[in-house]
Amino acid sequence: MNGRIQVTNLGKAYRRYPTHRARLLEWILPGKPRHELIHVLQDISFTVEPGQAMGIIGINGAGKSTLLKLITGTAMPSTGSVTIGGRVAAMLELGMGFHPDFTGRQNVYMAGQLLGMTVEELTTLMPEIEAFAEIGEYIDQPVRVYSSGMQMRLGFSVATARRPDVLIVDEALSVGDAYFQHKSFERIRTFRQQGTTLLIVSHDKGAIQSVCDRAILLDAGRVRKEGAPEEIMDFYNAMLADREGANVRQEEHGNGKKQTISGTGEAVVTSIALLDADGQPAEVHGTGNAVTLRIEVAVKADLPELTLGYRIKDRLGQNIFGTNTFHKGASLEGVKAGQALRFDFAFPLNLGPGSYSVATALHNSDNHLAANYEWRDLALVFEVMNLKHSYFEGCTWLDPEVTLHVEGPTA
Repeated sequence: MNGRIQVTNLGKAYRRYPTHRARLLEWILPGKPRHELIHVLQDISFTVEPGQAMGIIGINGAGKSTLLKLITGTAMPSTGSVTIGGRVAAMLELGMGFHPDFTGRQNVYMAGQLLGMTVEELTTLMPEIEAFAEIGEYIDQPVRVYSSGMQMRLGFSVATARRPDVLIVDEALSVGDAYFQHKSFERIRTFRQQGTTLLIVSHDKGAIQSVCDRAILLDAGRVRKEGAPEEIMDFYNAMLADREGANVRQEEHGNGKKQTISGTGEAVVTSIALLDADGQPAEVHGTGNAVTLRIEVAVKADLPELTLGYRIKDRLGQNIFGTNTFHKGASLEGVKAGQALRFDFAFPLNLGPGSYSVATALHNSDNHLAANYEWRDLALVFEVMNLKHSYFEGCTWLDPEVTLHVEGPTA
């Protein structure tokens, strides 16, 4: 079936020899192994149906790039199999397949033929490739004089000159300017609407959550978790704060979503509510209304410093706004076990209609990476409705004033 990716029990291992002599002896005397197997990937299995988008995340060294190389066939697996239906386009490494001494135009013809396109087809597509890459006269200059961003522009333009059945993208899109990143993701979204299957590796939380249907978290060469993008990204962020993962857990939160909680528990959130202008907690609020986010905290151990932060996320889990008491100049020093704290954050709710959630973080200093006492996603869920303002689109209410100036004849 075109666009379907089936990965079954995939594994990759490399031989590591203690010395060059051991390698030679194993080749001459094959009866006795003289190497150690280093497993990069083990027992990887998943399916991506046609038209779906799968995100793959994990810390550096988790095996993400190796997995994509096995899937695209640029490396051979030690165990397992991969089945892909249809035409595949891949962006695995910056300038992959480009010869530095040939011009960009010459490299387009070479790279395009490797992707299965004919010379005639590439000649027809060349104006569109040039226009999308936007590298101007550099198209006829040697690739060795290109910046990394220019190589990415041209490589992506060639790989996506025709809509593929399967598009596989590694971190290459993180290189280059913001303008072309937006342009690239717009093309990816268009392909998805037309039925292309997408497999993408990225550390960009917004990219994974806005484009993907599902996500996989790789950890030490194995699939640690698979699920909804927001759930997986929350778990991944918690793992970054707790590298051993001992204090990371997920609990059901209703509506099929899982709440990720991590931290030592030396300070915990005991209550959270979004209060209206009358000081009453409510689950539904109006756009632009004055609200107060009230968070109550219990201190379980003596702490040299305590910072409380929060993030407001949209329904896809993308960050809308975040701050903490450190940046607001309100961190506490020398807190004691047994203390109960209450924090009030007052602000106008300048959000568009929709569903939002609040994540909370208790830590020291300005972030949770050094000492994470508690990180809690989906600590609060609330709705925003536009009850009294003119219609607008988006997640932010900016409410512009319109002034019109007319010069010349009028009817």
